[in-house]
Amino acid sequence: GSSPYGEAVPESVEVRAERGVKGRLQAMGWTEQDLAARRKGDAAKVKLAASVRAETTLPLAWIAERLRMGSRGYLTWLLHRQGKAT
Repeated sequence: GSSPYGEAVPESVEVRAERGVKGRLQAMGWTEQDLAARRKGDAAKVKLAASVRAETTLPLAWIAERLRMGSRGYLTWLLHRQGKAT
């Protein structure tokens, strides 16, 4: 769909990111239900979001929605906070 941030993300990038998210969830021993049940600011979710952000060009809105982390703005704040903590 259209986005105020530019063209739609190419499907191949999204498909690759989705595979990465599913693989990481599996490595963590999490299911989609665990992802939904955890807090939006869960430390493991923030770490996962940071990885997806570093490895893809996907917009923060996509990452926030996929990982069930609330709004793009909240995810931005979480990532910023995490960066200062490390």
